[in-house]
Amino acid sequence: MKEAQKSDHVNLLTLIDHLGEGRFEIPDFQREFEWGPSNIQELMKSIFRDYYIGNLLLWKGNLRSFEDLACEPINGYSGERNRREHIVLDGQQRLSAMYYAFIAPDVPAPKRKNRYLYFIRVDKFQEESYDTAFLSDWRKYMEDILDNSEEQYRRHLFPLSVLGKGGWDLSDWFRGYESFWMDRQKAGDETAEIHVSNGREFGDYMRELVHKYQISYIELQSDLDIAKICDIFAKINSTGKPLAIFDLLNALLKPKGLQLKHMWREAEQRLNFVEFDNMNVYALQVMSILRQGYLSSRYLYFLVPGYERTIRNSDGTRRHEVQISDTSEFTHLWNEAITALEYSISRLQNLKEFGVIQSKFLPYQAILPVFAALEAELRALPAPSRLASSLKFRYWYWTSVFTQRYSGATESTAATDYRDMLAWFGDDSSEPSMIREFRENIGSLDLHSETRLFSAVYRGIINILAITGARDWISGISPSFEDLDDHHIVPKRWGKEHRLGNSIDTILNRTLLSADTNRNVIRSRLPNEYIPEMIEQNGEDTVRSIFASHLISPVAFEILQRNPFTPSDFKEFINARKDTILEAIARHITDDTIDLDVGIEDLNDAIESVEVALRVSIYKELGGSFEDIKGLHFFPKLNERIANALRRDPSLDHEHYATLAGKLEYFDLREVEDTIKSKQVWDRFVDRFGSKEELALRFRQLAELRNAIRHSRSAGAVTRKDGQAAILWFHAALGLED
Repeated sequence: MKEAQKSDHVNLLTLIDHLGEGRFEIPDFQREFEWGPSNIQELMKSIFRDYYIGNLLLWKGNLRSFEDLACEPINGYSGERNRREHIVLDGQQRLSAMYYAFIAPDVPAPKRKNRYLYFIRVDKFQEESYDTAFLSDWRKYMEDILDNSEEQYRRHLFPLSVLGKGGWDLSDWFRGYESFWMDRQKAGDETAEIHVSNGREFGDYMRELVHKYQISYIELQSDLDIAKICDIFAKINSTGKPLAIFDLLNALLKPKGLQLKHMWREAEQRLNFVEFDNMNVYALQVMSILRQGYLSSRYLYFLVPGYERTIRNSDGTRRHEVQISDTSEFTHLWNEAITALEYSISRLQNLKEFGVIQSKFLPYQAILPVFAALEAELRALPAPSRLASSLKFRYWYWTSVFTQRYSGATESTAATDYRDMLAWFGDDSSEPSMIREFRENIGSLDLHSETRLFSAVYRGIINILAITGARDWISGISPSFEDLDDHHIVPKRWGKEHRLGNSIDTILNRTLLSADTNRNVIRSRLPNEYIPEMIEQNGEDTVRSIFASHLISPVAFEILQRNPFTPSDFKEFINARKDTILEAIARHITDDTIDLDVGIEDLNDAIESVEVALRVSIYKELGGSFEDIKGLHFFPKLNERIANALRRDPSLDHEHYATLAGKLEYFDLREVEDTIKSKQVWDRFVDRFGSKEELALRFRQLAELRNAIRHSRSAGAVTRKDGQAAILWFHAALGLED
């Protein structure tokens, strides 16, 4: 009987040669190369100090196995693939690290922007100062040193990439090193003698090491079945990072003909708002909860087509169920889960509902799977019951945030919430007790003690500030989401001077401002210093309105202006702000009314007339051509929206939407603003609109009122008045009749 495996070993120099020849390939179900520069450096230290680095598990490949497992070269390899020989089942990170250090491909290190190079300091190595002897560096001048042997000798830097040069005689570098320092010795350099000796000894050590250092491996024979290989892979127990559930499912699905990793690579482009490493697992969890009502890891295995799940009946007997029958059913459920996540992310970003302006402000990552699953269930409900259930869904979300419900055992919590919410969607009397209790006791929510940056409650309040349209204190417009600073309203330095401890860090004393305003204008000044300046420049009503957008009430606003400002004033301020924030939280959890003022239809018509006039103005100023603006940042997505619309409705006039007039129909209000303010065309509008700052303020006012109307949300007095002012301003600037 032919042996299925054999143990063997290979010396370091031969292994490096094989790496350079592209003999090792990585199966698709392996995770990506993840080691950072420090991990690679530690591996080099282990090798050159003659330490054991563990076995490799290799499968001798053939044409079919390379193709069936969608194998790829080691990260950074770009040569021919006609010498590929082994599929790496265990040891990918080590082999990829060796390739990166010894071959030195011109690619960035994992999760870095730059290429890293690896060196051994000959002098430090000979001194046995091993912590400083091994170097990695990304700076540009090190690239120059890599091509300059004399500079290497002068700095005692032995590049590990020297070992990866084909046909290289290891002795050449050390002969050059010795010769360099012998010349210095002849020139009178007193330190040169020790360097000559070091070079000779280090050279001898290296020549012996690269030939005698052995890397052990187990080779599986090429005729093993792929299903058996995947099973072996799933059971590997290495000393490195444990295999994630996604990788294991990828292995189990491979024999079924499903390329899960490829499916994820396509899907993650649709979920680019979030930057969580475990989003691929969240997709599987959404699949599981939609199909089984559970999302813990042990239930994810039942997603494999044909995998039987044993279920105990009420009478104690057992039955076997297959959750997913075939690959087409798996693919359908996968697509449903990705769509649910995509839709959920869009809803979380909604500035009238959840206000998650950046992924880092999502109160919980772990809430995403159940959020997406419930969203999918909502969209499947008949239209008459969808609105009421959507409001219930909102209650559940905000209650979960402010009770910090997802800070513990999230998988069991999510499964419970999923079942309870489905029951409530279908029966008004089934309101979950945790929601009812929170609604009744919201006033007792302790916000004073919330001092942890990015706790769930902190993030939730930041989300509500985004929803209320918090405006920058200097520009008067909502700051860019990429340009936000977490700001202490009463400065942290003042709190330290008055020995307030971490109470100065309470969320009640925090808000978001633009980085420029926070660092260059407000700095560490007390509000009683800069508020009078703001009032003098902008008027008291405007300043009060801006502070109100940060949930700072008129009472709290007056307290901040007290001079002198004392610790008792600070306590009074945060108590006043707590009341305002609790009111805002209550509105989002308990308010299910639609508050549109009388005459709102007239305002909607007026906004529509402004939008149309702005588009007409752009069309006229550009002479009917979009040549000057086609390079604007939003144009690719604009064209994608138009293409999608044309695919959905073949009756649309394709030629019309290839013109500026047609494209303008798909501009949203922000894109209209960006076009007018762009450097390409601003000079054509400056006489009409005055300044970009004023124009931005008016667009923001118009957009807030427009969104309140279009999304049937409450339009408060400030939003309504600001919006009406913007309409009048645009009417005057555009020459419209009142």
